[in-house]
Amino acid sequence: MAKVLAVLSSGHKDTENNYETGWWAEELFAPMEILENAGHQMDLASPLGGKATLDKVSISEDYDPKGKYKKMYESGIADNTIALSEVNAEDYDVVFIVGGHGAMYDLAESETLRDIINTVYDNGNIVSAVCHGPAPLVWTTRPDGKSIIAGLEVTGYPEAVEPEGLPAILPFSLEGKMSEVANYTAEKKVVWGNDQLVTGRDPFSAEELAEELVKALDKKSKQEN
Repeated sequence: MAKVLAVLSSGHKDTENNYETGWWAEELFAPMEILENAGHQMDLASPLGGKATLDKVSISEDYDPKGKYKKMYESGIADNTIALSEVNAEDYDVVFIVGGHGAMYDLAESETLRDIINTVYDNGNIVSAVCHGPAPLVWTTRPDGKSIIAGLEVTGYPEAVEPEGLPAILPFSLEGKMSEVANYTAEKKVVWGNDQLVTGRDPFSAEELAEELVKALDKKSKQEN
């Protein structure tokens, strides 16, 4: 059994523009189901700990027509996250950064998260992120001063499909920032930049990314045994 640390945004509120965001339901719950069904353990963390703010749009009928993720959210299984400051990165085989626009705020700014990402990576383990979740990777620097994704093929939420008007109030363009340091592509759902770093494009990539993690963990387990 591997241990996976799923990192959620604690949320962001922009009162001036009447905008509130956080983490995206499908991007946590779809991978959680796949990884736990494969026998792995998933722990949840966020910058502030406790109940992290969900982007309520992600459990609306438009994005969750069967109400599956709404039911999972309301069950309380994501209510008790560990504060990032309390996380022992040495314990984890995978760090998985969940998307939602909230990741572009508190997760992108978190030095504590960068330290966790680097520790997991330095231990030969896997760094993964989906949708807007790759935002913190841009500013996670390695000993050479370069981003952890520098020169690698990566994906994340494409600029062209951001909701109308939203890019104007976001802190940066995810595609733009990733393209400055990495080989960004919007054409693939899931991309391995190397054998330790994998990114997913959008909510609809979450299942495939989780399946890739299961395969990688199985392969690693066989090599170790």
